[in-house]
Amino acid sequence: MLYSVYCQDRDNTAELREKHLVAHRAHLDQWNDKIFFSGPLQTDDASASLGSLFVLNVADRAEAERFIFTETFYNAGIFASVTIRRMRKGRYNPALIDGL
Repeated sequence: MLYSVYCQDRDNTAELREKHLVAHRAHLDQWNDKIFFSGPLQTDDASASLGSLFVLNVADRAEAERFIFTETFYNAGIFASVTIRRMRKGRYNPALIDGL
C-alpha cells in the first residue's frame, strides 16, 4: 500500500542537510525497492529546501514509520514535523516527469 511521508524542515538547516546528505542518500538506497517517488520540497525559486516528500510502497504504516524514524535527516533533527498518510493511487501520468 502507498504511504506519503511529508517532512517540513526546521529553519536554517541548509548546512545540516549538506553535512548529512551522503548518509541520507545511502539510507534511501537501502529502501530503493520501496520508494515509489521522492524529492526535496523547495521554495518557488528553488533557492532553498523546505523539506522532503516520500511516497512509499510498503506493507503497512509500521513499515513507513520504520523508514522515516531511521532516516538520516530525521535523526539529525532537520525535520520540524513529519506527517504520514496512507494514500491510494489516483491519476498517474509518468510522461509529465520526462525531462525533469
